[in-house]
Amino acid sequence: MDLHIVTDPDDPRLDDYRGLTDTALRTRTESANGLYIAESAKVIERAVAAGHRPRSVMVQRRWVDGIRLLLRDVDVPVYEVPDAVAEAVAGFDVHRGALAAMHRPALPAVAEIVSDAHLVLVLAGIGDHTNIGAAFRAAAGLGADAVLVAPRCADPLYRRSVRVSMGTVFQVPWTRMPDWDGSVTDLRAAGFEVAALALSEDAVSLRDYSRGRADRVALLMGSEGEGLSDTELASADRIVTIPMRGGVDSLNVASAAAVALYALADE
Repeated sequence: MDLHIVTDPDDPRLDDYRGLTDTALRTRTESANGLYIAESAKVIERAVAAGHRPRSVMVQRRWVDGIRLLLRDVDVPVYEVPDAVAEAVAGFDVHRGALAAMHRPALPAVAEIVSDAHLVLVLAGIGDHTNIGAAFRAAAGLGADAVLVAPRCADPLYRRSVRVSMGTVFQVPWTRMPDWDGSVTDLRAAGFEVAALALSEDAVSLRDYSRGRADRVALLMGSEGEGLSDTELASADRIVTIPMRGGVDSLNVASAAAVALYALADE
């Protein structure tokens, strides 16, 4: 690593970290530069271990030694900044010590991701980054072989998504679906049954579905408020529901994903 001390919050070398609480600004900046932001030494370590390349790192003084050890074999500029500068640039208290601007890896094709998979989680229209991160953590911990992210979904590499996932977004194979119909066609060509988790009069209970599940299942989850669109529901071979009690009609999408993955995962 190549260490530089930066004390001016307006220094252009820190531009990748500017206004990280402004989603619109981040979207423009990261899309243009092909980057995402990894927060904390642990997340940076997992990203690097997964083969992702940092473009630079912004670190507060008390965290420099840890970052030096972490990046000892990586040729990357590291900008050491005072706490006040980190907060002024990022727009929040960077209490986790370090931020890295990471090059986004090239995403594989849907057919490649699912070629050897038997249980795939498909996230459609989920806009909350916390739910995206929690769903990835459930996928990693409960046996999903891959995750497909539909076009309307939030970014799994958004700072909050990565943090909530505990870095499992770097662990589970995933890709963004370039279009809905083509990606569903790829799933069917690979022998997947598409099971949509939704409320419907003709839905089968998760318990019954899991007893006779197909060998290859793509579990489709919809958005937090509206659920799955008519187009997405029409793509499903089966509609599955989690029976609820106490007057509650459904679970949070990430919680529902965890329950369904646990029921469908191979022993």
